Amino acid sequence: MAPQTPHRGISALTLSTRDMARAVAFYETLGFQLDYGGPDAEFSTLWAGPSALNLTTETGDAPLSFWGRAIFEVEDVDAFHAAITAAGIETDFTPRDAPWMERYFHLKDPDGHELSFMTPMPNKKERHS
Repeated sequence: MAPQTPHRGISALTLSTRDMARAVAFYETLGFQLDYGGPDAEFSTLWAGPSALNLTTETGDAPLSFWGRAIFEVEDVDAFHAAITAAGIETDFTPRDAPWMERYFHLKDPDGHELSFMTPMPNKKERHS
């Protein structure tokens, strides 16, 4: 049974990098605007119009072949989480607040691709709409 919460689209694409400073400089040269993190951070967000590109220097539990994650915006991340877990889908963790002003959770699809579902916290959407 599909949840009734409508998807609003892809919120962001997250890519893994081995060198944050090099990656941030590259995307800034392409015209992306740094919003969070930076050359010395483990996680950064850059914007191209209304679309976000996240860069992460995944360590620890992430496999060496980690490609990144697709992030989908939903109307109410807590309600969406409740609906899909009730339908038997396992998630990596329950929704949590992020310092970059999103409430989110992750899960893996049947092929192991990481998907994240999020809802902007107050004032986040107003900055990039």
